[in-house]
Amino acid sequence: MQKSLSVSSESSLPPPDEDVDSVCSDDLMGSQSRRWLADLRSEDIVDHGSGNTFGRDGLFVDYGFPLGELEMHSGVKWKRPKELCASPQFIIDGASRLDICQGKLNDCWILSAIASLSLHPSLLKKVVPPGQTFQDGYNGCFTFRFWQYGQWEEVKIDDLLPTQDNNLIYLRSPNKLEFWSPLLEKAYAKLKGGYRALDMGFPHEAMVDMTGGVGEVLSIALLPRHLPAIIRQLLDKGALVNCGSSQGPLEQRNEFGIMFRHAYSVTAVEKVKTSYGPVDLVRILNPWGNTEWEGPWSDFKGPEWSTVSAEEQKRLGRVSREDGEFWMSISDFRQNFDVMEVCHLIDGLEEPGASQHSWCCTMHHGAWVPNISAGGSPRGGWFWQNPQFQFVLSEVDSDSSNSQKTCSFILALMQKQRGRRGNNLPIGLHIYPAPPKNTHLSPEELRVLPPVLSSQTYFARREIVLRHSLPPGRYIIIPSTSERNQQGSFLLRVLTEQGNTATPAQKPATDVPSTTETSFPHQAALPSPQSTRRLFKKHCNKKGFCKPAHLLELLTEAIRGGVLAGSEKCLALEHCKSLVVLMDTQGIAQLNWMEFQILWDKIRKWTDIFLTFDKNKTKFLEYREVAPALKAAGIVVDDLVMQLVGLRYTEPDLTVSYPGFLYLLMKLESMIQKFQAYDMVGMGTVTISYRQWLHMTMYN
Repeated sequence: MQKSLSVSSESSLPPPDEDVDSVCSDDLMGSQSRRWLADLRSEDIVDHGSGNTFGRDGLFVDYGFPLGELEMHSGVKWKRPKELCASPQFIIDGASRLDICQGKLNDCWILSAIASLSLHPSLLKKVVPPGQTFQDGYNGCFTFRFWQYGQWEEVKIDDLLPTQDNNLIYLRSPNKLEFWSPLLEKAYAKLKGGYRALDMGFPHEAMVDMTGGVGEVLSIALLPRHLPAIIRQLLDKGALVNCGSSQGPLEQRNEFGIMFRHAYSVTAVEKVKTSYGPVDLVRILNPWGNTEWEGPWSDFKGPEWSTVSAEEQKRLGRVSREDGEFWMSISDFRQNFDVMEVCHLIDGLEEPGASQHSWCCTMHHGAWVPNISAGGSPRGGWFWQNPQFQFVLSEVDSDSSNSQKTCSFILALMQKQRGRRGNNLPIGLHIYPAPPKNTHLSPEELRVLPPVLSSQTYFARREIVLRHSLPPGRYIIIPSTSERNQQGSFLLRVLTEQGNTATPAQKPATDVPSTTETSFPHQAALPSPQSTRRLFKKHCNKKGFCKPAHLLELLTEAIRGGVLAGSEKCLALEHCKSLVVLMDTQGIAQLNWMEFQILWDKIRKWTDIFLTFDKNKTKFLEYREVAPALKAAGIVVDDLVMQLVGLRYTEPDLTVSYPGFLYLLMKLESMIQKFQAYDMVGMGTVTISYRQWLHMTMYN
């Protein structure tokens, strides 16, 4: 693995000054276009109650697929493969990189990713589940899967494809009986918002969505001279590699047939034996399926092949035909391409001969929450507010040439659900040495401590990538936005060699006030035990049960006369519903006297904690006081949970009211107890059924 600092940047394939929102805009279906599509397909809708919609012929119809202007043109007919040929096949003789011919969309960025994917059956089957067919069990529905923010999402489509004059207008296979590639293109279009959303894009983004890997963009001019070794290392580690040239008009050719701002796939690099000695060649695939390299080593015009034996050509799998695949020398590769887009795989390849040295990945979901965890850049005074992650490097690279004993890693910071382009926040990454005794950097330390690495500037992209190596040690990763209080959620992925780890950094314990300062402060805030018994009898129903509405009346009266007077104004029925439900062991949403006593004991203990940590006696806890108060109650949570607390349980001024504090503690305690009940062997993970999950989440 090349030890170089690189920050991924968007490919130059789309015009730099073009309005990308207009490029990717899509006319989604309104009621009129839905009726138009129904007429076009000539199918009466029958709902079988399965969540799917079928036509009267029993075939699935996806009426949620978003249409663009071209598909709604009167000359376009939506047809199923069985209407286009007598015996359609999903895949013929295995999916191949040569099964792809571009249509009327400028989506070579996707086609090059699909071509790279097709080289690895273990990757392709994740996106294209096997066993799908036009024969037994066919109902017009096909399923594909794409990686989105840490998990694989299933996308179902019908097999109605847009055609003109009985020919597919978008992606097609050279074999007119094969349809896996156009159906995959349609599924990806549905994920992104329609076919128009695929017009212009970046190969590394498509590769990330189709592999769950980490995309990186490299400037070929800045790579070291031993480029063949770099490409070979990437391919051996299972990376998918694409390349392109940004130095000319869109998809026009240079003098040797290479198209500008067009995505190609790098599929192999070989040291070839010639009669003049060894030569480094790289194999390139044009996803268009034609328009090849016409310079030295080209399929038809390259006299250089006459210096290579037939046996050596067979080893290379060289085929002299206009199929879009060609070989070229490394020097010509450097001169004709300026961008290389790499997708580093996480799970590795499962096929024979694949490298077993794939990256080890740790994923962290986080959020920038205004006034809580959105501190902006180091230039401001609030950088310390940003989330922090501890990064431990202990296993040095096995590369014998690395005399400095460093550890390689890749950091990838991805913004969640902010659209493919146009509305991303400028984001950045900084890495600091960890303090000797803590796993969290204080505001004072961040003011004087320089980062050991950073992304140099802030980029408004879906994902930024930082690849480098550092000596063994402990470090702190800080993801941030360029400005303070910009709200967003993110996924941080840390790719390391086996044995190195990354965990959320825990803030050092703050001074926790002792509850012995006032032995039982709740005594001045809540009624005596005798008065509590009278309140229960007064507000429970005739059968002796306390329901949420009764608890609301009881707590309102109990709080009104003590030191917490006024807090009852923040008390809501929803708080009381949760307090009852979370204490309820029978699923009847009411408490008897014994159950109420258990709840009241908790309330008294939690009231002691609340009053102890409410130092300024405002009857509200400041946000910074909440985590120590939870710890005093025996509950320790990480920064991500505290960010969620800030979003879900605070008042508009980021304080927590007394009733809100009771509600929060009850929720946390109950959910922790339920998790521990399911985690019977203490492994830290639980397996529950769909029904159990719904019951637990809906009732709690």
